[in-house]
Amino acid sequence: MLDRRVFLHLATWLGQWPAGPGLHVVRSHRRARPAWDGRLRPAVAVTAGGSTVLSVAADRVEAVRTLVRDRPLGEWLPDLPGAVGTPEFVAHTSVFRWCTDPAPLPEVGEWVPPTLPGLPPWLRLFDGEVLVVRGADGAYRAGVGIKRHDAYGHELAVGTVPTARGRGLARRLVAQAARRVLDEGAIPTYLHDPGNAASGRVAEAAGFPDRGLTAFGVFPR
Repeated sequence: MLDRRVFLHLATWLGQWPAGPGLHVVRSHRRARPAWDGRLRPAVAVTAGGSTVLSVAADRVEAVRTLVRDRPLGEWLPDLPGAVGTPEFVAHTSVFRWCTDPAPLPEVGEWVPPTLPGLPPWLRLFDGEVLVVRGADGAYRAGVGIKRHDAYGHELAVGTVPTARGRGLARRLVAQAARRVLDEGAIPTYLHDPGNAASGRVAEAAGFPDRGLTAFGVFPR
């Protein structure tokens, strides 16, 4: 059973949840508006069991329904960016995880503004505080940003510089950030490429089990 906050997040993020068996193309005004980083996400989908909800802008529903009709995902997914009007974007698939009980790992990071000098460019995209670890020299080692998709679901993104990997920093940061999201009343989510085993291990260790849900969508390169 989905946590109530996950249910509300998916219903808000996608425009509809749940749905019956099969693939359901639904409309959402969110697909035509900038997302958390100011860029469009013209198609977002989540699959649970045998049901998939694929959310697109209202004026793209019929084109996408025509594209997907009676075809398996692998055949039409590469053509989805063009069908939603952004052929320069890419389609991407992820494992979709969430957490209600973060692992009791020691806290290691500090919350700082994303404009703090020395942070990598990807952390500067966030509109709220980011969680980082810095070395004794003040140099960035690892960090987490929070993608506040809506009031109910906040997605965590983590990155570690190569020289600091293998020390458990990522899992500790993710668990620490998850506790903050839960304290704020939302559910922390974590998405990663199915082939990224290292990211999957971080998620598991931080308290984000793989419950069998997947997500896919169209994103800027």
